[in-house]
Amino acid sequence: MDQIQIGKFIAVCRKEKGMTQAQLAEKMRVSDRAVSKWETGKNMPDSSIMLDLCAELGITVNDLLNGRRIAMDNYKETAEKIMLEMRQAKEQNDRMLLQTEIVMCSVSVALMLVLDLLAAYMNMPDWMRVVLIAVSFLQLIPCFHISMKIEQRAGYYMCKNCGHRWVPEYRQVLFSPHIGRSRKMTCPHCKERSYHKKVLTKDE
Repeated sequence: MDQIQIGKFIAVCRKEKGMTQAQLAEKMRVSDRAVSKWETGKNMPDSSIMLDLCAELGITVNDLLNGRRIAMDNYKETAEKIMLEMRQAKEQNDRMLLQTEIVMCSVSVALMLVLDLLAAYMNMPDWMRVVLIAVSFLQLIPCFHISMKIEQRAGYYMCKNCGHRWVPEYRQVLFSPHIGRSRKMTCPHCKERSYHKKVLTKDE
């Protein structure tokens, strides 16, 4: 998808409807800045308002994601192409998130070890030693939370028994035993409890 082209298309459709950015923003219940970012290609409209935006502009979602009005004879082919591009973009984004998680956790653990070593071997007052140890563990908390959110949202978990791929809730990921990126959870499809492997695609 070409966000610049999509942004220009939104602007053209808005002007065809005789609306200002402020008027469109009011109808979509977003800020003027959000509409401006759409039209300059800096951001895409959120999926939750995409249907309403298309209805307001008198276009289809396929038109919007393609950045132009699509003739009916090319509609299916173009829709499939856009879906493939969106899927590839999601897989790439999920892959980057999982790589970011590894880097973030490595840095956080390294920082904890450095602070603990300083507290153990540096000559300092006892209160400062306690503070360093406390900080070394407290900085793990946000890292752990972000890591669990990434584990939940990036990609899918595949059931070992039936092959079903799904996205669990945060609490399921948080409280499930795990080995690497595999987590022991109950499959919503076959209801069996087993280790679910992290995968990036939705393919069955």
